[in-house]
Amino acid sequence: MTAPTQKGTLYLVPTPLDFGCDTQAPITDVLPQETLRVAAGVTHWITENAKSTRAFLKRVDAHVPLAQTIQENTITELPREVHKKGDHTGDFDAKPMLKAALAGHDVGLVSEAGMPAVADPGSSVVRAAHELGIRVVPLVGPVSLLLALAASGLNGQNFAFVGYLPQDGAARTQRLRELEGLAAKHGQTQMFIETPYRNQALWDALVNGLQGNTRLARASGLTMASMQVQCKTVQAWRSAGKAQISGEPTVFLIGK
Repeated sequence: MTAPTQKGTLYLVPTPLDFGCDTQAPITDVLPQETLRVAAGVTHWITENAKSTRAFLKRVDAHVPLAQTIQENTITELPREVHKKGDHTGDFDAKPMLKAALAGHDVGLVSEAGMPAVADPGSSVVRAAHELGIRVVPLVGPVSLLLALAASGLNGQNFAFVGYLPQDGAARTQRLRELEGLAAKHGQTQMFIETPYRNQALWDALVNGLQGNTRLARASGLTMASMQVQCKTVQAWRSAGKAQISGEPTVFLIGK
């Protein structure tokens, strides 16, 4: 009898947080050697964007030679609807994307910045791997939410990431009041993000709409030379005058 093919491993491969930024930190500053070594050996990828994955592999190859050339790597993009709506709700079946792992190849799951499946698409792929009996291994690298939380001084024992807030002004104000209420009643830190070009509009809504004694933090440019993390009461932010907010990826936090 022919022995069954041993399944490959699904590696969750973190990437630097400087995607789309004007300057990039050396990749060895943010990813350990073992993560680079494993990434260099993977030849099948599931990703948000093939172009950004090729750019990531080029950075890896500068320090650890790839097992195959970038052109020889198989890179499969998640469907566009997954990018728009996310895949954390369980509506998307990613099992067909793991055929390579069932055939014995290791597969890397990667997002454009940070840890895949955390504030980024990829959860459906991880769920599918568990359902198919494929080993899942997360690699070490930067996770912007945890870096921001640790640096904010807000409650790190009870926190929630709530994704994006509504863009409509009235709906956003209502949502902010709900989150502020949770922070005040339960001491639960509330974290959220925004598309960088909307950072300023969100910040203005936070400073103008929250209670003066609520603590408000922002963490931008994490792991980069331009990194800024600040936390003050809303009243202190107001007293400091209108702030110009960076267009870099930013995590916003409110707490008690």
